[in-house]
Amino acid sequence: AKLAGMSRSQMFRKIKALTGKSPSVFIRDIRLQRGRELLTTTDMNVSQIAYEVGFSTPTYFSDAFLEAYGVRPSQFKA
Repeated sequence: AKLAGMSRSQMFRKIKALTGKSPSVFIRDIRLQRGRELLTTTDMNVSQIAYEVGFSTPTYFSDAFLEAYGVRPSQFKA
């Protein structure tokens, strides 16, 4: 928000208006997209990818991936 020259609440409203998602959900979706890309293009395991894209635990990554794409990351990779 500071880099954009606006307050946190203005930034929240702007991201919500543009994407229809809260900033945290928007960022999580970007991280999941990058994780999906890494699953298909690298030989990294799910835990490595989870940490690489910024998730605190592989379990949280796996649960978020399941919610977003309907399959576990390990099944997606196979």
